[in-house]
Amino acid sequence: MTTDTAVKPAAITPTQAARPRRKVFVSDLEVVASIGVYEHEHRYVQRVLVSLEIEVRDTYDGHSDNLQHVYDYDEAINAVQVTLEEEHINLIETAAERIAERCLENAAVQTIKVRIDKPDVMTSCRAVGIEIERRR
Repeated sequence: MTTDTAVKPAAITPTQAARPRRKVFVSDLEVVASIGVYEHEHRYVQRVLVSLEIEVRDTYDGHSDNLQHVYDYDEAINAVQVTLEEEHINLIETAAERIAERCLENAAVQTIKVRIDKPDVMTSCRAVGIEIERRR
């Protein structure tokens, strides 16, 4: 007698299927920031490029043309700017976590990816950086 022990993927419930999502993105937002661990990075500001991919609960009816009925990407841009202009940050990982936390304060935000590139650090490559993803 054989038994089927294969694990079957969980089915999507009607409640989950009824929750539409929308992705909002910001690509390569250029910000001048005081960021980095090295002495020269403490003395001088540098360019960083921040990209965000934000998954929000989609409550837009498809007909309204009013900003208050959708997630406003200016809110995410402001989170980036405020975070990077507040104070010197040693690690881009710390900056990414703070940006993600600020964006997740909006209850509509379900998932956020934050990518930070430092394009002027190494001459041998276009950029160095990190990317994180956080979920509610």
